[in-house]
Amino acid sequence: MNKNSSNIMALAPNTSNKRETVCIFGTGDFGRALGHKLIQSGYPVVFGSRSTQTSSLIPKDAEVLSHAEAAQKAAIIIIAIQRQHYNFLTPLAEILRGKVLVDISNNLKINQYPESNAEYLAQLVPGAKVVKAFNTVSAWALQSGTLDASRQVFVCGDDMEAKQMVMDIVRALGLTPLDQGSLLAAQEIENYPLQLFPMWKFPILLSLGLIAFFFFYCLIRDVIYPYVYENKDYSFFIAISITNRICPILALILLALVYLPGVLAAIIQLYRGTKYRRFPDWLDKWMLCRKQLGLVALAFASLHVLYTLVNPIRSFVRWRISSQTVSQALNNKTEPLNTTNAWLSDSYLALGILGFFLFVLLGITSLPSVSNNVNWREFRFVQSKLGYLTLVLCTAHTLVYGGKWFLSPSSYRWYLPRAYMLSLIIPCTVLVIKFVLIFPCLDRPLTRIRQGWERNPQYSE
Repeated sequence: MNKNSSNIMALAPNTSNKRETVCIFGTGDFGRALGHKLIQSGYPVVFGSRSTQTSSLIPKDAEVLSHAEAAQKAAIIIIAIQRQHYNFLTPLAEILRGKVLVDISNNLKINQYPESNAEYLAQLVPGAKVVKAFNTVSAWALQSGTLDASRQVFVCGDDMEAKQMVMDIVRALGLTPLDQGSLLAAQEIENYPLQLFPMWKFPILLSLGLIAFFFFYCLIRDVIYPYVYENKDYSFFIAISITNRICPILALILLALVYLPGVLAAIIQLYRGTKYRRFPDWLDKWMLCRKQLGLVALAFASLHVLYTLVNPIRSFVRWRISSQTVSQALNNKTEPLNTTNAWLSDSYLALGILGFFLFVLLGITSLPSVSNNVNWREFRFVQSKLGYLTLVLCTAHTLVYGGKWFLSPSSYRWYLPRAYMLSLIIPCTVLVIKFVLIFPCLDRPLTRIRQGWERNPQYSE
């Protein structure tokens, strides 16, 4: 294979049979896992360690030498050691001059030090070319073949050639390198693994707040009110009845909140007459976590389905059915079939089944493994067109369930409406606004704005 053959595909790793030797400082879990993966990918590996004695844990095809001897054998040295132990590198400064040092370390908390570990390493060994990489990949992910974990590896560094060498290694391991720029990005990359579900924080906190509100709301209406006015103990409703009211309510509200920022953004763009101005920060953050809001909504919808399926085996439900049967037998009177109620019941169930089916479809297409295999138009059709259809079906499901109770005085205990009535406020608002926005008089200018037209352009050509 000639030298020019490596330029046929610029993004591909070095495909020659002979790969450069890689040195790893550190024989801990990650160092060993990375060494084993490198050997599988055809790289000669040498470990630099305080102890040169071989161990059954070390990959059998790797050498174990002192730090100085190992460093002399490779141009790329991966530092699989914690920051507090970096001082041993200072005496090796001359040997490490001109070599590529790959810092893979993480800290125990966000912004633990004034500078990133990679920048600190560059200060200790000023003659080396420091690159930050591999800190977002775990030893377990390497051992499992990276099939069950994220393949993305963030890479940053000041030397382009050194960074490219590291990115070639990342590709050879079956991972995807993401160039994050200069070494100034190292602190952000080091903070990334320490964040606890950053995009899930708002959806989870919002869900917890809504759960608390609707739980106490239903507790007052369905347990405390009957106890005070009718002297009936319905406290057992807490286990299933109230829970099965809260789950669909939250599913519907959260689904509506997925689409509410989109219609708000459309209104703002129509008002401004341009798409070249940033949305408010709260709207930006809201739009970024729509996927998480939708998945939380799907979780509540799934719980609602499970609770509904177990409803017939509840003691209270069986007692109520048997009581009605006995009452009809004693009165020698059979209640005739009410076809209106039958239609409402079947429509309610049909709308719920269809809505949940589309809900699940939305959740599946939001998974990276699925969304990566559809084009933008297909993804938008599912998430937008079918998403709004899902919202319509779920809203209709709720309206059919209890629309007849809106004008009934018995529905307002202590002047409090039924909980599902409150759940319809946001979905109906979103659907009404969306319906108005599809009118040609609004849809056409909005489409033009999103294509780059401006009502009052700041700069003329």
